Amino acid sequence: MSFIWASKKPNEGLATLYESNITFNKSASSHFEKAYNVLLGIDYDKKRIAVKPISKQEYERGAIPEEKRHRIIVRPTYARVCNKKFMKEVATMADLDLNDNQAYKFKTLWSKEDKALIIDLNRPEEGV
Repeated sequence: MSFIWASKKPNEGLATLYESNITFNKSASSHFEKAYNVLLGIDYDKKRIAVKPISKQEYERGAIPEEKRHRIIVRPTYARVCNKKFMKEVATMADLDLNDNQAYKFKTLWSKEDKALIIDLNRPEEGV
């Protein structure tokens, strides 16, 4: 019998959606280690969220309007973006009840084309 040894590090990115924020696990948050801010986007047709890192250089150049930039908090084991208005829009679009401390976990995927982390609202994490 061959053993497959378990890793402490999750290899799949996960995003947890709450009423006021999106929290990323360590694997997903690795894409934001050098982010100064992020952009948040919604694809209504495909039911997806995009979170695109903004570098300090882009921020300082003023390449992104201030009202489009969102603060991201990056810690050693997670990252978090808070925006209650955005989360309300996501909940309506995806028919999610985020009230009363409800939370939903979704798999994430890095898009090289978009240079953004994509949260696919059609792919909930099972067993959570």
